[in-house]
Amino acid sequence: MHYIDLFLESQRAYSAFLWHEILHPGWHNYFYWVLGSSVVILLCEVFFPWRKDQPAIRNDFWLDTFYIFWNYFLFSLVLYTGISNVFVDIFNRFLGLFGITNTVAVYLGSWPGWAQLLFIFVFRDFMQYNIHRLLHHVPWMWNFHRVHHSVEEMGYGALMRYHFMEHFFYRSLEYLPLAMLGFGIQDFFIVHLFTFITGQLGHANLYLPLGKLKYILNGPQMHLWHHAKEFPATHPRGFNYGITLSVWDYLFKTDHFPHEDAHLPVGLPEEQKVPGDFIGQQIGVFSFGKKKK
Repeated sequence: MHYIDLFLESQRAYSAFLWHEILHPGWHNYFYWVLGSSVVILLCEVFFPWRKDQPAIRNDFWLDTFYIFWNYFLFSLVLYTGISNVFVDIFNRFLGLFGITNTVAVYLGSWPGWAQLLFIFVFRDFMQYNIHRLLHHVPWMWNFHRVHHSVEEMGYGALMRYHFMEHFFYRSLEYLPLAMLGFGIQDFFIVHLFTFITGQLGHANLYLPLGKLKYILNGPQMHLWHHAKEFPATHPRGFNYGITLSVWDYLFKTDHFPHEDAHLPVGLPEEQKVPGDFIGQQIGVFSFGKKKK
């Protein structure tokens, strides 16, 4: 009963939070930042497209628009918040069996606020780079991740097309390393927001030449290669795993950016295809297609 009550109370709390976000626009409001950035980047795609022959309302535009709200808000509303709080409680109780009541190993609260934000951004991005590599290299994880790679026309909304299991992959593997760091600030929404907007830009139909910054930051020209339909023999399981920062790919030799190619074929090989509808992609993934070899 404890965990049922915790689950239900977590869902009620998130429902109240989301409703408050919708009714009270503000600078710290996730809902309107997500909505606003999506509209602005869409307008940029309409007026300044990189692939000029690609329609603004591209293939699966509405599906990916739904994915933005599903993966950023609705999944938490119907399931994720309660499940994650239950597992955090179970994990903390497990640690308590060994007398561990505080997981903080390094306290950074004495750092300036900007330094704490910069550190958590870089540290979290490094973890996400490695988790992203796992999604490509572990066959059963790839089975879920290929939903994201089913995009056949790139646009800003493609960022959020991914299977709900990826929430659990990323958050569970991030939890302990982040829990071991103690911070003295609460404005981490800046990190989430920056990652979200740069991720949208990385998938957008926009030409954003970065020059030498390409060795640090990911961009749509480099990330398009990550979604290539065919991987080269030198990188049979994928490449360009960096989420916001490309520097990890260059450091660990997982980069592949031979040239800019606006019309590079993207998507999945025929034997890897996934259903074209939301329900099929979320539920059918447990049975459809072949796993990546």
